[in-house]
Amino acid sequence: MGEFTGRHALITGGSGGIGGATARQFLKDGGSVSLLGRRLSALQQTADRLREELGAQVKIQLLQADALKAEDIKQAMQSSHDFAGRLDICVSTVGGGAIKPLLMHDENSFMEELKLNVQSAFLILKYATPWMRKSGGSIVCVSSDAAKLVFPWLPAYTTAKSGLEGLVRAAAEELSPFKIRVNAVRPGLTRTEATQDLYENAELYRAFAQEKPLGRLGEPEDIANGIRYLAGPESSWVTGQSFAIEGGNELRKAPDMSAMVEQIFGEEAFNKVKQGELPFG
Repeated sequence: MGEFTGRHALITGGSGGIGGATARQFLKDGGSVSLLGRRLSALQQTADRLREELGAQVKIQLLQADALKAEDIKQAMQSSHDFAGRLDICVSTVGGGAIKPLLMHDENSFMEELKLNVQSAFLILKYATPWMRKSGGSIVCVSSDAAKLVFPWLPAYTTAKSGLEGLVRAAAEELSPFKIRVNAVRPGLTRTEATQDLYENAELYRAFAQEKPLGRLGEPEDIANGIRYLAGPESSWVTGQSFAIEGGNELRKAPDMSAMVEQIFGEEAFNKVKQGELPFG
């Protein structure tokens, strides 16, 4: 029997690369999972792939819901508990951000990235607690090495991930009386649907990989291994932590993404930014 036998996990962003790889780890180790996401077709594809790899007997629930809506998350917690009779683990993978200089943001675009990365985790923390408070549990959030490294041209994302790690620490303290552990993983650039084009561009791949002492970019399984540890019994004395899983990038520096900014927004607009001017009025 595996370490997760009889244990149940809810994973937001369940159809994504990291979400799917995390589900695979839990299922392989005997657990059951509820995969939450906005696109039911994508969730079904992930579930089909997992059953093909691991066998039709694995227990997977699909929950079509928006991780930024409180009512959706409240209902998802209820449905997940009803499915398995318990809720032991929650993994919040929803997040993301755009390459966009500070002077190109407005108040709405800047706050939207904070909402995507922080609010999604906040709702999991809030609404998982009533289901975990009697027997304890583990909540794992997905942060980024952008929470620690200086990433020029990613100001909203770096702010959001730094805020997420502050939330993890605060929640770990407040929820400790219920034996609920709260931790995070801090990935470097990892292969996902959103980053696949970069992986296929040899020049960009080299630019990012050269800042990583281990010489390569991340795969979803790299991150899932860390989540598996923080969700499992091996980390029963770990809370309030964020673990870097990024090939050693934090020993060096963030890659120079200036060429990418210029390609996205144009040379004229980017030159204005570098001169401290507002490029769009």
